Amino acid sequence: MVLYGIRIAELRVRFSPGPLGNSMITIYYRTLKEPELQTLDKFKAGSWVVVESPSEEELDLLAKDLPLDRDFLTDAMDPHEVPRVEREGGVTYVFTRVPLEEEMQTTTTPLMIAIGRNFVLTVSGKPLAFLDKFQAGELEFYTTQKTKLFLQFFFEINNMYFSFINGIARRVRGVSIRLENIGNKEIKQFVMFEGSLNDFLAALVPTNSLLNNLLSGKFLQLFEEDQELVEDIILSNRQLIELCQSNMRSIRNVREGYSTIMSNNLNRVIKILTALTIVLTVPTIIASFFGMNIKLPLAESSDAFLIVMGGTILISAGVLALFLKNRWL
Repeated sequence: MVLYGIRIAELRVRFSPGPLGNSMITIYYRTLKEPELQTLDKFKAGSWVVVESPSEEELDLLAKDLPLDRDFLTDAMDPHEVPRVEREGGVTYVFTRVPLEEEMQTTTTPLMIAIGRNFVLTVSGKPLAFLDKFQAGELEFYTTQKTKLFLQFFFEINNMYFSFINGIARRVRGVSIRLENIGNKEIKQFVMFEGSLNDFLAALVPTNSLLNNLLSGKFLQLFEEDQELVEDIILSNRQLIELCQSNMRSIRNVREGYSTIMSNNLNRVIKILTALTIVLTVPTIIASFFGMNIKLPLAESSDAFLIVMGGTILISAGVLALFLKNRWL
């Protein structure tokens, strides 16, 4: 079969050891006439090719058998790749980032979507949960409707962002209710939440520019219905950015509130200790005075001890009452 003047080899489903374990190339096909999702053992025009954790050999295979730019395939495996859109050789390459939870930390990972004349290709360095819904046939889509399938990917990615951000918001609200009782564990969680939200913003802000570029029609042919879908995705993306910023403000407010409470508590403890120190200083001074090796008042009195102790108690009580009256304690 010839596509764009380049022969398409029989691209088959294969497994091979990659840097992150077993890598996989899977080919799916579904049309209005054939509504059941099919997994093919070789490439067919109108297919969706899914590539997860590919090896260098598999990337070479894709670049050779499909009209794909090898450099863009390499970029797809860069963990720091930023969202952008490119067009080369009649193929549109869209780089985006997808939320991913790993090692108790929520971050983002790159995904490249390539849209050619007769195929859609997705390349990711890690398995992505939102693609499982498509691969399991849970969502209605057709691989021959390339632009709509591509936009469905973005809708599902945004749904994942909403899910993660709302989860963070719920936990932040839960902690803010018991602000005085939070400990180091919650503080560490807040640091992780801020890191996740920063990662989300770093992905969502350039994605907004990417979507606006798509809306221009320079990279993809968009019908009126497609343009409306892109506008909906742009609106959703802006809402996600606002949610991230709002949650980051909430986290800062909680942290500042916690710091204020801790500072007030510390000031109160210092105030109490200072007052007690002054109260206890009174008997110390009196004891030191009567401990001098000179002739002192009451030195000959048999009731000297009781008189001194009584006076000490009265003076100390007077100082304590003065502190309480002025709310220094």
